[in-house]
Amino acid sequence: MKKKEKTYPRVEVIWVDAQERGEIGWNNLKEQLKFAKKPCPIVRNVGYEVARDDDHISLLHSIGDEECSSIEKIPKACIKNIITLKEE
Repeated sequence: MKKKEKTYPRVEVIWVDAQERGEIGWNNLKEQLKFAKKPCPIVRNVGYEVARDDDHISLLHSIGDEECSSIEKIPKACIKNIITLKEE
């Protein structure tokens, strides 16, 4: 009897990423203050949703029978939208 394959929904997560800028040692204050006022980047990730709770969502980009890609955990506080993608 063939083992039933577990399926996970494919989702697109739109979220705000944190940023850090500067070199070890001294940095130009004027440039750093200018960068401080810029908005954080909006990022889009597409993957298989393998877990979701009150704190975060976890995505895998590749899933095999016994292996998978690295996992990405995105904090819920950073998420702007989660879109479930339709299978073709």
